[in-house]
Amino acid sequence: MKSFFRYFSTREGLIAILCYVVTAGFSTFAFAPFSQSYLVWIAPLGLFYIEKRYRGEWKKLIWHGFGFALVFYSFSFHWIYHMVTVFGGFPWFLAGPIFLISAIILNFKFPVFLVSFSFLVKKVGRFFPWLAGVAVLFSEFFTPQVFPWYWGSVVGENHILSQNAEYASAYGLSILLFVSSYFLFQSLKPKRWKKIWNYLFKIGKDKVRKRKIIFGLGSVFAVFFGFWINGAYLFYKWENVKPVSTKEVLIVQPNAPLEFRDGRSVAEELNLLMERIDKLAEQGAGKDKIDLIVLPESGVPFFSTHETEATKSTRLYWDRFDSMMKILALRHKTNVFYNELDVDFKDGIRTRDNLRSYNSSALIGPNAERKGSYQKVYLLIFGEYMPFEWMYALSGQTGRFEAGKSLSLIPYMESGIPSLTPPLHWFDTANFNPALVKEYYQNDLTPEKQAGTFLPLICYEVIVPEFVRTFQGDPDFIVNVTNDKWYGNSIETYQHHTLGRMRAIEFRKWIVRSTNSGTSVFTDHLGRNIKDEFTALDSSAYLRGTVSVIPGYETFYRRYGNFPLWLFLIISGSFFAFYVWKFR
Repeated sequence: MKSFFRYFSTREGLIAILCYVVTAGFSTFAFAPFSQSYLVWIAPLGLFYIEKRYRGEWKKLIWHGFGFALVFYSFSFHWIYHMVTVFGGFPWFLAGPIFLISAIILNFKFPVFLVSFSFLVKKVGRFFPWLAGVAVLFSEFFTPQVFPWYWGSVVGENHILSQNAEYASAYGLSILLFVSSYFLFQSLKPKRWKKIWNYLFKIGKDKVRKRKIIFGLGSVFAVFFGFWINGAYLFYKWENVKPVSTKEVLIVQPNAPLEFRDGRSVAEELNLLMERIDKLAEQGAGKDKIDLIVLPESGVPFFSTHETEATKSTRLYWDRFDSMMKILALRHKTNVFYNELDVDFKDGIRTRDNLRSYNSSALIGPNAERKGSYQKVYLLIFGEYMPFEWMYALSGQTGRFEAGKSLSLIPYMESGIPSLTPPLHWFDTANFNPALVKEYYQNDLTPEKQAGTFLPLICYEVIVPEFVRTFQGDPDFIVNVTNDKWYGNSIETYQHHTLGRMRAIEFRKWIVRSTNSGTSVFTDHLGRNIKDEFTALDSSAYLRGTVSVIPGYETFYRRYGNFPLWLFLIISGSFFAFYVWKFR
């Protein structure tokens, strides 16, 4: 421990800390919500300096990788501590070690990159900028990350370069970043450029060497400018695609409470919440036609509208919640997509041990009939489940959710003109159960016809592109419902959306992002946030937008996924192995 502090008090140690801060700080400020994307090209320089300084010293590179991980985590993902204490319910003396351990495990890409890159550079023994691209791709493919594909998504803050994700995904943008940044790092030495100048323009020099230099420099510039040119072409192409139709969508952001451990009255808070939802929906919809109302994850926490034996026996089914959702659908003659808890019994055996809970979102049509539901597949560790059974005793807040199985799109119906029947409101649900609500609006019931489908994603799922492409069919748009209130008033919610925003480009579909407490937004098929109109943090609000339905769904990425990147990794590895064998 003494040697550890002694090292970081030396000039060499202080330079290492500066490298950590350069990489962590510049990458953070290049990303949302700061979005100074030009800084990302400087961010990897700290990594390159440490690799060069300790090339071949594997233990030191690993330790420095952990240093990068901790500082990077503290800059970009400091909100993890808030999540562990609030979402997970852990006391501070357990949350601190969890934060540190997760900083190492979920940022293992740093030591893996340093070691793999140093190994390649040492073996090849020549200046090949592509080595940096191979190493970063290897480190991102084979290490766990809290927010995967981070580097490429930071590059994706540039609207032109981000269009390349349709073919190369965010991984391809990571390769571009590290190849270009390593070229910049090596270019900081004037002597190197003088040497290149002499080889290229002085008579009598080795022509073979000259051709190699021209090919090497030309390939880097060709790829760099090729990304810009292709991005501009794709931007122009998709900007001029005419939608097959448009849909009017209303996002309701209720700012529902997370919990009631502070002694507040549950009944009073839920009553105020439902009044807010009622009022926001009525204000947002007005008397205009609305095709879809979207409520966020945990918009009405703790309850279900799915009337089954399991939900009734566990007292999750709340008839007033069910009545309110039906009122919204019938009053505005529209589809309503909302989040709820759902449960069933494994193998139909009604015991506590066989009870299974699901983070579920359901849709009811304009006639208030349940049309479909989606159970979250990707669950959040320490919030929705624990990795080990014994850990549940450490946090009473953590749920015991099961992963859903279905990957079906959600169908929605053609909407109609808002009902002329005197409207029902939340306070009416005290006297109108779900059946009476439908009976009250019986003159507004009409034959239903499916208008289309959308792809449902809950919270974290939107940032996992390989998962998103497993859904079958051609959705009209993507709906992402989330509850980022667990992370406090932090940058997490902007990071979450910006990582998910890349799906709009990869799939060329609009995204409707509905949050519980802030940063609800509409994002078009070019990854642009419409009018940059984010709802305010820690607030209740509504946001209305016109969503374009973009034709076709077989983009290059959706068809082939990351196959081209795997091919790049295999071909590059084979080439460098041959080069080392042949010329070293």
